[in-house]
Amino acid sequence: MLGWIENIEKLTLENEDFRRVLFTGKNSQVVLMCVEVGDEIGWEVHPDNDQFFRLEQGQLRLDLGVGEDAVDESHNATDAWAMVVPAGTWHNLVNTGSEAVKLYTIYSPPHHPVGTIHKTKADAEAAEAAEHH
Repeated sequence: MLGWIENIEKLTLENEDFRRVLFTGKNSQVVLMCVEVGDEIGWEVHPDNDQFFRLEQGQLRLDLGVGEDAVDESHNATDAWAMVVPAGTWHNLVNTGSEAVKLYTIYSPPHHPVGTIHKTKADAEAAEAAEHH
């Protein structure tokens, strides 16, 4: 197949993995995420990646900051909301609801290795720590 075509809503709602890369192209990457109740993705920045989020299930808070030291904005979102985090913006998604947050994200350019699957947040953190050492 020359591109990628699937029912993104169905795949997102069925996903149980913290992170699952679905498609990686030259200029973008589609990734599913499942953030459990009371959990978060963690305060992070992507210096070279814009990031789009589409929330399919759940309730979350998006924290944004211009630097590593402080949250400058917080926004609440529920089903069907979309968010864009520009490259260089610190951010965190916190599950504030009573069910798992199910979302997909698009990185531009790609951020994770092709085929990445992290079953849990701990798996994701271990992989990222290994990558940076």
